[in-house]
Amino acid sequence: MQFSVMPYVRAGVCADPDFMVGLARHAEALGFESIVTVEHPLVIGGYTSRYPYAPSGRMPLPDDTPIPDPVDLLAFVAGATTTIGLATGVLILPAHHPVTLAKRLATVDVLSKGRLRLVIGVGWLREELEACGADFATRGRRTDESIDVMRTLWADSGGEGASYGGEFFRFSAAHCYPKPCRPEGVPIHIGGHSAASIRRAARRGDGWVPLGLRGEELSTALATLRSLAADAGRDPDSIEVTLPASAGHVSPERVEELAALGASRIALAIGGSELSAACDELSALAERVGLHPA
Repeated sequence: MQFSVMPYVRAGVCADPDFMVGLARHAEALGFESIVTVEHPLVIGGYTSRYPYAPSGRMPLPDDTPIPDPVDLLAFVAGATTTIGLATGVLILPAHHPVTLAKRLATVDVLSKGRLRLVIGVGWLREELEACGADFATRGRRTDESIDVMRTLWADSGGEGASYGGEFFRFSAAHCYPKPCRPEGVPIHIGGHSAASIRRAARRGDGWVPLGLRGEELSTALATLRSLAADAGRDPDSIEVTLPASAGHVSPERVEELAALGASRIALAIGGSELSAACDELSALAERVGLHPA
């Protein structure tokens, strides 16, 4: 089992360079697999969209919470570390143009020596996507094309370059360098809770991160993922499953339960705004689950 670390976004620490470097270096020293950064390009005050992961329908963050660009933040963390993985969680893919995003991601991956993992979602905040110039109603199709566009640009297309023709994006004879470290490109994991996110992970994803699903609902969703992957001609075991959890509730027994569900990684939310307290929490967690430095 691998363990990733997500800072407490609400505390505003993601824009604190000392906190982020200190947390990332401590997590790396303890043997944590990756550090995770979240995204909202912007939050529209007084939004009417419904946040799907809270009964109130409201996102549990003040509108003025500092949420740095996740790719830029990971590039900053990469420069201060050597081995820890770098993951988004969740990057709102239809808010980005996939051509420029493919270049940014490949750049960070190469300069970090292949440590990047992309976790994407389609977005729930209509007002945010519309401000980014994306049509909310077509965000799913746009997301699928964006995944295909990035993988097309990351692949070795030879001297003729890459070509793509879709509903939203078109190009030919395109040369996009540098390429990511892995021949298959930066791993793309799908985050979400809907039937569409399960289908997207089964057909296109290197992994799935179920959000807001627990108990029987989660078990059913994971079984559906495996079935759809097999129907698509893919090996279900090749799709990594990352399950979110609160660091304070993770025990060896809980790790065994999540492993039995098929998880290969647990994403842990680390609370607090004080670096020393967050590092102490990480140390206690590492000892509890038997982590050892790489």
